[in-house]
This record gives sequence, C-alpha cells and structure tokens, in this order.
Amino acid sequence: MSTLCARAAALASLLWALAAHAAPPPAEVFFKDAAIADAVLSPSGRKLAIRSTFGQARIGLAVVDLGPGGKPSRTAQFRDGDVSQVHWVNDDRLLFSVVDLSDGSGRPNGAPGLFAVDPNGENMRLLVRRQGRPFITDGREDRTLDWNHRLLRVPRPQSGAANEEVLIANVSLDEHHYQRPLWLNTRTGRTRSTGVDIPPDTVGWLTDGRGELRVALTAHTGRRGALWRTPGAQAWQPLFDSGVLDQPFAVHAVDDAGNLYVTRTQGPAGERVLSRYDFERKAPAAEPLVVTPGFDFQGGVLADAAGEALGVRAFTDAETTVWRHAGMQALQKAADERLPGRVNRITCRRCGAADMVALVLSYNDREPGELWLYQAQPEGEPAWRPVGRVRPDVVPADMARQDLQRIAARDGRDLPVWITRGPQPEGPLPAVVLVHGGPWVRGNVWGWHSMAQFLASRGYVVIEPEFRGSTGYGDAHFRAGFKQWGQAMQDDVADALRWAQRQGIASDKACIAGASYGGYSTLMGLVRDPELYRCGVAWLAVADLELMLAGSWWVDDDTGSSARKYTLPEMIGDREKDADMIAANSPLRQASRIKAPLMLAYGEADRRVPLVHGERLRKALREAGNEPDWVTYPGEGHGFGVLKNRIDFAQRMEAFLARHLKE
Repeated sequence: MSTLCARAAALASLLWALAAHAAPPPAEVFFKDAAIADAVLSPSGRKLAIRSTFGQARIGLAVVDLGPGGKPSRTAQFRDGDVSQVHWVNDDRLLFSVVDLSDGSGRPNGAPGLFAVDPNGENMRLLVRRQGRPFITDGREDRTLDWNHRLLRVPRPQSGAANEEVLIANVSLDEHHYQRPLWLNTRTGRTRSTGVDIPPDTVGWLTDGRGELRVALTAHTGRRGALWRTPGAQAWQPLFDSGVLDQPFAVHAVDDAGNLYVTRTQGPAGERVLSRYDFERKAPAAEPLVVTPGFDFQGGVLADAAGEALGVRAFTDAETTVWRHAGMQALQKAADERLPGRVNRITCRRCGAADMVALVLSYNDREPGELWLYQAQPEGEPAWRPVGRVRPDVVPADMARQDLQRIAARDGRDLPVWITRGPQPEGPLPAVVLVHGGPWVRGNVWGWHSMAQFLASRGYVVIEPEFRGSTGYGDAHFRAGFKQWGQAMQDDVADALRWAQRQGIASDKACIAGASYGGYSTLMGLVRDPELYRCGVAWLAVADLELMLAGSWWVDDDTGSSARKYTLPEMIGDREKDADMIAANSPLRQASRIKAPLMLAYGEADRRVPLVHGERLRKALREAGNEPDWVTYPGEGHGFGVLKNRIDFAQRMEAFLARHLKE
C-alpha cells in the first residue's frame, strides 16, 4: 500500500512539473478586447442590451427580449466603427456612441457622437455628429447637433408616459466649459431649453434622477467652486470657492429627495468619508454616512426607480455592497452562495419585488467576469440564467492570485502593496516591479488585471506599490507625494521590492516597469537604485521633467496652462524655485547614470507624453553608451489602442524580460 502511495505521489509531482513547464497562454488572451464589452438591463428589466462583436470584426449592439419565447435582435452594427456607451432612454429606445477601435488611440478620430435606435434596429437617428470622419449609418438627419455636445443625464423613469428626452450640454472649444444644457428628444432630434440660468465658468454639472440641474461645478483662475440650486429656482447658492488643491469637500451625488452627498476628509490619515451636506450649517454633516477604514470612500449610493436608497457600494481592497433592503440582502446572499469566492455585483430592476430582475457580474482575481441573469418567480423556483463570460479564452485555473499587503516604508509610512503570483508558487520568484501611472490615482482594486496576469503567467511575481502620492488611501498619503517625484515616491517603490525579497516572495533577480508616471519611475529606479534592478521597461514615459513643467511652442501636448500655473508647481516643483531639484530628478538630465538594459516604447501621436520625451532620452542614452531597445507605434496616443500593437508590445516585453531575468 505504501508503494502505491509513493508511486501516486511521484506521478502527481511529475504531472505538476509538466504543467509548470507547459506553454503559457499567448499574449492575445490577456490583451484582446473583452468578448462581452457591456450588458445593461432596460428600465423595466424585460430587455437586456449587450455590446459584443458577436463573431464580427466590430463591436455591435444586440437586445435580448427576456420574456417567455423572447428572441435577440441585432440592433446596431457598423463596418467602420464600434458601438460604445449604451444607455436605455426607455424600454423602446436606446442611446449609444461610436468609436473606432481599429484606429490608433492618438489619432484625431474625434468625439464619438450620439445615436438613438429602437431595440429592433429600426428608427435609427444620428443626434450628435461625430468629430472628424463619419461612420456608415442610415441615421443622418437635418436636425443633427454639432459634435461638441455631451450627454449629461438619462432621467430615471417616472410614472406616467415613457420618457423620450435626455439632458445634453454644449461644450465650448476653449477651456471645455459647459454651455447651455438642453433637453434633447431622442425620436425627433428637437431640443428645448432647461429654463435655468447658467453660472459663469461652469465646467460640470450634477443632476438629480429626474435630470434637474442641482449643482454647477466651476473653474476660474486657479480656483474651483460649486453652487447649489433648488428645483424651480433661478438663483444659485455657493457651496464653496477654493484653491484647486484646498477644496473643503467634493460633491458626490444628489438624490430625488434633495439630499446632497459629499465626501470629506476625516482623521489623522485624512481618509475620505461619505456625508450628507447640512444646508443649515452650510457644511458637511459631522456624522458620516459611510466610513471605509484604511481607504478613501469610493463608490456610490444605490437607488431604486423611485430614487429611494437601497444600499451603498464601496471599494476597499475589493468591491463590496451593503444593502439596506431585506430583499436585496437575500439576493446578495444567494448570489454569494451560488458563486463563492467572488465579488458578485448586482444591478436590479423592480429591486426586491416579487418579479425582480437582476444582472449579476461575478468576478475575482482569476476570473475576469461572468454575467448571470436572475429573474424572481412569484410561483416556483427563481431562474438563474448564464449570459456569458466576459473573456471566455481565459482559464481561471491558470491565472495568478492577487493579494494586498500593508507594509511600512523606510520612514514608517503605511504602504499598500499588491502582489500577483502564480496559483502554486514555489520559493522566491524573479520579480517585476510594476509601477502605476498617474501618479495621482489609485493603482489597483482586487480583480483580474491583464498586465499583471500576463507577467505572472511568464513566471514572475508582480509587485505593485501604492506609493505616496497615490489616491484612495487618505489625503495624508496623497499629499506626502508632493514634490517627491524621484525621491520619497521612488523610495516607496524600492522599499516594496526589498520587503518582498525579505519575505521570500521575490528573488534577487528583478526588473522595473511601468507606463506614463510608471515609466518615469522606471527610469528613476534605474538612476537611484541600480543595484536593485537588472533591467527596465518604460512605455509612454515622462523623460524630460523640465519640458513637462514648462511646455514648449514646438511640442504639442494636452497639459493645460492652468495646471502648469496653479497645480504642477506645488505637486511636482516650481520651475524657478525648485530648478535644482527638478534637474536632479529628470531622467533626461540623469541619463548617463542609467547603466542597466532599457526598453522604451512610445505612441507617435501621444499628446499627454509626446514622443519627443522618448527621442531626447534615446539620444542621451546613446551618447552615454547605453543604446535602449526602442519601438514606436504610429497613430497611438497615451495607451496602445490597436490590438496588434498591444500584442507586439507584450511580446517584445516578454522577450526582453526573459533575456535579463531568466538567463
């Protein structure tokens, strides 16, 4: 018996060894567009709109009748464009826009326009023209609006007649200020005024569920403001007017009952909490509604068709939903029991009622997403129906696990670090430190992420630090990154790797990689910590810090003059007062200190980080005797939009890392 056990154990070890050395999934599995791009229930819950390629070259739109014997209808399909941003106006009318995903992300393919169509594909109307090249469609009308109109709100269904109108706004061409909001009839193309006076310098709006304009957001001469309006009134009451970086709170949402929800900082870490605004005190309520310890509140209040709050959805390390409604609590429990170990995000119609319909997106760190339809049955068992997998080519068992660790940086600051590694890692692995862009964003939320999964599938442990300057972890963590590009922010990146090495997670073989600010950090990592990294991969990387801060008549970029005047001097550095610090932390100025092998990739039409950043750095590296691997992609902007370019870059990166981490 013991001999049989020993043979079984040996066979199991052999099978695992063979599996470990099997070819990983091709890059296309990780980087091609999702098979199901979106799915949206109609207001009644009787129809489901799905964006997918449906076996075609382009993303189209179909509608499924969820009633007994219901059939799908092909609603919209274009030969030279992809359907995006789908909204239901009512059960018999949809809105969508059209983009060109075969075009490079940086090409001037313009605003996406706005189309309306019936679920069966009839009565298509082009409401807002696209900017630039039009798309093939039968929906051209004389009343079509210019491209610089944006959808503001599709009103929540109200009792009585079906809604046919949506709220749009005209955007000026200079500072992108919102001009006249208008009601637009999606069947006739006619517009009518809202009858509301527009405050000067308005750059954004918040409405209630009916589409009533309630908050105007303003920007002027380095300041930000918000004004409040009660329904039926013309006068706007100021909520605040402050410096860009000193706003006392952020406006979050308005409900149909007239409650204004805001987020404000609280406690030593300055974590953001959700509060109601107290109009009598003219300040956020002292008692918060939602607190997410260790994280800023990010999420929203979930409401039913009548505007009543059903619960709250929030993002801590992962997404979570807390329902107030007993029926929704029961459905969430049923979904979690049916699909354990996952986030099960519920979108519902007639929420909690005996004939409720719900769409459940179920995902975790290894499964990109499954869609399930739930239909309550007054008599008999409720029906669960699979809609489809978001990425059917992904095999969850082959994917890596993701985990969030909270470690101490060298100065004691709490430092969140994401770790992604294969399903059964053995011993320390070669590491790729993947630095997020921004930098003033949150890098990750628990789930399936293409680049980290791709790198983990190649045998690396992926380390992603939420370095100081990142948002989502308190205002103190965010502001600790001010004027720390290449300095304490860079130390956090190095500290995350050293921690992983001490824990036996990462070996002494490591490379650093990232895009945009992450590309900048890659370059500065090779400058400041050459002993840590065997190589670097930087794409779309800020290389000339002085050019970024000053701009140039000869370089076209999209960094606004307001940012260069009012925020970047405080957040990165003042070009005159901090000139020495900026030069010491500009990769271009420090290029001679980069000795490790380096791969650089840029989009030739990038206006966020123009190609000249890479060209100047490449020249400086060549003069220093360290010729980088180099690739550029025509038509691409700040991100690679064409699938063949995404795959080409991934394959180049894979080969480059293998040369320096696996040989």
